[in-house]
Amino acid sequence: MDVKYINQFLQAFANIIPQLGLGDVNKKGISLKGRFIESPGVVVIIGLIGDIKGNVIYGMSIDDAKKIASRMMMGMEVTDFDELAQSAISELINMLTANVATNFANENINIDISTPTLIQGSFTSNASSDKVICVEMGVSDATIEVNISLENEKK
Repeated sequence: MDVKYINQFLQAFANIIPQLGLGDVNKKGISLKGRFIESPGVVVIIGLIGDIKGNVIYGMSIDDAKKIASRMMMGMEVTDFDELAQSAISELINMLTANVATNFANENINIDISTPTLIQGSFTSNASSDKVICVEMGVSDATIEVNISLENEKK
């Protein structure tokens, strides 16, 4: 995977998070992982196809997901990670990844994204390649892990 792909994700967070009033956004860390990604509580998986293929596995704790969902719903208290809160998180991930697709299009790299799949609980997800770059993003007082597993299909 080309490391320059990470910039498209960083730019998407910088573009989208402030528009939603979710507060400060910063890169907390970056690491290399293997194919198997342990769930921190909530995972949203999105597939990418086109000039680049693979998947992105976003992860966060249930408490962080509730904090983010609460902010997205204008401060409404989120005590349970119910359907409404899950929908808010899925939409956030959809907006972030759609912005990533736009960023790639600006570089003449065309991709389409799948519908986000949200899974909650303790499990291991399987990335599309053996090497995964994990970028930890801080969103106010919450953390979102962005596990990027992409390969360039453009010849």
